[in-house]
Amino acid sequence: MNSKSKFDKMNLFGLGAPNNAYAEYFIGNSYLNPLTDANTCDLFLANVTFEPGCRNNWHIHHAKNGGGQILICTAGEGWYQEEGKEPVSLKPGEVITIPANLKHWHGAKKDSWFSHIAIEVPGDDTKNEWCEPVSDEEYNQLS
Repeated sequence: MNSKSKFDKMNLFGLGAPNNAYAEYFIGNSYLNPLTDANTCDLFLANVTFEPGCRNNWHIHHAKNGGGQILICTAGEGWYQEEGKEPVSLKPGEVITIPANLKHWHGAKKDSWFSHIAIEVPGDDTKNEWCEPVSDEEYNQLS
Protein backbone atom coordinates (compact mmCIF):
# COMPACT_ATOMS: atom_id res chain seq x y z
CA MET A 1 0.00 0.00 0.00
CA ASN A 2 2.50 2.61 -1.15
CA SER A 3 -0.10 4.76 -2.91
CA LYS A 4 -0.93 7.60 -0.51
CA SER A 5 -4.22 8.39 -2.25
CA LYS A 6 -5.44 4.76 -1.98
CA PHE A 7 -4.25 4.57 1.62
CA ASP A 8 -6.10 7.79 2.52
CA LYS A 9 -9.36 6.18 1.36
CA MET A 10 -8.74 3.18 3.65
CA ASN A 11 -7.51 5.21 6.63
CA LEU A 12 -10.99 5.76 8.14
CA PHE A 13 -9.75 7.50 11.30
CA GLY A 14 -7.77 10.15 9.42
CA LEU A 15 -4.14 11.12 9.06
CA GLY A 16 -4.09 13.83 11.71
CA ALA A 17 -1.16 16.19 12.22
CA PRO A 18 2.57 15.50 11.99
CA ASN A 19 3.68 13.78 15.20
CA ASN A 20 6.25 16.47 15.97
CA ALA A 21 6.10 16.05 19.75
CA TYR A 22 7.51 12.51 19.44
CA ALA A 23 9.47 12.87 16.18
CA GLU A 24 12.79 12.24 17.95
CA TYR A 25 11.58 8.70 18.77
CA PHE A 26 10.69 7.78 15.18
CA ILE A 27 12.66 7.02 12.05
CA GLY A 28 10.63 8.58 9.24
CA ASN A 29 7.43 10.60 9.46
CA SER A 30 4.45 9.69 11.60
CA TYR A 31 1.11 11.40 12.16
CA LEU A 32 -1.17 11.52 15.18
CA ASN A 33 -4.95 11.92 15.18
CA PRO A 34 -6.31 11.87 18.76
CA LEU A 35 -9.69 10.12 18.96
CA THR A 36 -10.39 10.97 22.60
CA ASP A 37 -9.55 14.04 24.65
CA ALA A 38 -7.13 13.22 27.47
CA ASN A 39 -8.62 16.10 29.49
CA THR A 40 -12.15 14.66 29.45
CA CYS A 41 -11.64 10.91 29.03
CA ASP A 42 -9.66 8.46 31.17
CA LEU A 43 -8.85 6.30 28.16
CA PHE A 44 -6.64 7.89 25.49
CA LEU A 45 -6.99 6.60 21.93
CA ALA A 46 -5.22 7.94 18.86
CA ASN A 47 -4.89 6.91 15.25
CA VAL A 48 -1.16 6.74 14.51
CA THR A 49 -0.10 6.71 10.87
CA PHE A 50 3.38 5.77 9.64
CA GLU A 51 4.72 6.56 6.17
CA PRO A 52 6.41 3.63 4.38
CA GLY A 53 9.57 2.64 6.28
CA CYS A 54 8.66 4.65 9.38
CA ARG A 55 8.96 2.96 12.76
CA ASN A 56 9.22 4.03 16.35
CA ASN A 57 12.16 3.32 18.64
CA TRP A 58 12.19 0.40 21.00
CA HIS A 59 10.16 1.49 24.00
CA ILE A 60 8.54 0.30 27.22
CA HIS A 61 5.18 1.28 28.73
CA HIS A 62 6.03 1.02 32.43
CA ALA A 63 3.38 0.55 35.12
CA LYS A 64 3.30 -0.78 38.67
CA ASN A 65 -0.21 -2.16 38.10
CA GLY A 66 -2.22 -2.41 34.87
CA GLY A 67 -0.85 -0.30 32.05
CA GLY A 68 0.50 -1.37 28.68
CA GLN A 69 -0.85 -0.66 25.23
CA ILE A 70 -3.29 -2.09 22.70
CA LEU A 71 -2.84 -1.63 18.96
CA ILE A 72 -5.79 -2.07 16.59
CA CYS A 73 -4.50 -2.22 13.02
CA THR A 74 -6.77 -0.28 10.67
CA ALA A 75 -5.05 0.34 7.30
CA GLY A 76 -1.96 -0.66 5.35
CA GLU A 77 0.67 -3.11 6.60
CA GLY A 78 3.17 -2.91 9.42
CA TRP A 79 5.41 -4.69 11.89
CA TYR A 80 5.37 -5.33 15.63
CA GLN A 81 8.23 -6.89 17.56
CA GLU A 82 8.86 -7.73 21.20
CA GLU A 83 12.42 -7.89 22.45
CA GLY A 84 13.86 -11.38 21.94
CA LYS A 85 11.02 -12.53 19.66
CA GLU A 86 10.45 -12.69 15.92
CA PRO A 87 8.69 -9.73 14.26
CA VAL A 88 4.94 -10.04 13.61
CA SER A 89 3.44 -8.89 10.30
CA LEU A 90 0.41 -6.63 10.84
CA LYS A 91 -2.67 -6.17 8.63
CA PRO A 92 -6.01 -4.40 9.13
CA GLY A 93 -8.21 -6.08 11.71
CA GLU A 94 -5.39 -7.47 13.82
CA VAL A 95 -5.12 -6.55 17.49
CA ILE A 96 -1.90 -6.57 19.49
CA THR A 97 -2.03 -6.52 23.29
CA ILE A 98 1.22 -5.29 24.83
CA PRO A 99 1.63 -5.89 28.56
CA ALA A 100 3.25 -3.24 30.72
CA ASN A 101 7.03 -3.36 31.11
CA LEU A 102 7.65 -5.16 27.80
CA LYS A 103 10.23 -3.69 25.40
CA HIS A 104 8.88 -3.51 21.82
CA TRP A 105 8.56 -1.43 18.65
CA HIS A 106 6.04 -1.05 15.82
CA GLY A 107 5.81 0.70 12.47
CA ALA A 108 5.13 0.47 8.74
CA LYS A 109 6.53 -1.99 6.27
CA LYS A 110 9.10 -0.60 3.81
CA ASP A 111 6.59 -0.42 0.96
CA SER A 112 3.35 0.42 2.79
CA TRP A 113 1.66 3.19 4.70
CA PHE A 114 0.31 1.87 8.00
CA SER A 115 -2.19 3.02 10.63
CA HIS A 116 -3.20 1.64 13.98
CA ILE A 117 -5.30 2.92 16.83
CA ALA A 118 -3.10 3.09 19.91
CA ILE A 119 -4.83 2.66 23.25
CA GLU A 120 -2.97 3.55 26.42
CA VAL A 121 -4.16 1.06 29.04
CA PRO A 122 -4.74 2.83 32.38
CA GLY A 123 -2.59 1.76 35.29
CA ASP A 124 -0.70 2.87 38.37
CA ASP A 125 2.44 4.97 37.95
CA THR A 126 2.45 4.67 34.15
CA LYS A 127 5.24 6.21 32.10
CA ASN A 128 6.90 5.55 28.77
CA GLU A 129 10.60 4.88 28.39
CA TRP A 130 11.99 5.52 24.91
CA CYS A 131 15.02 3.39 24.06
CA GLU A 132 17.34 2.95 21.09
CA PRO A 133 16.16 3.17 17.45
CA VAL A 134 15.46 0.05 15.39
CA SER A 135 18.57 0.06 13.22
CA ASP A 136 18.38 0.14 9.42
CA GLU A 137 20.24 -3.19 9.45
CA GLU A 138 17.61 -4.85 11.69
CA TYR A 139 14.70 -3.27 9.82
CA ASN A 140 15.97 -4.02 6.31
CA GLN A 141 16.14 -7.76 7.13
CA LEU A 142 12.34 -7.85 7.51
CA SER A 143 10.41 -9.14 4.52
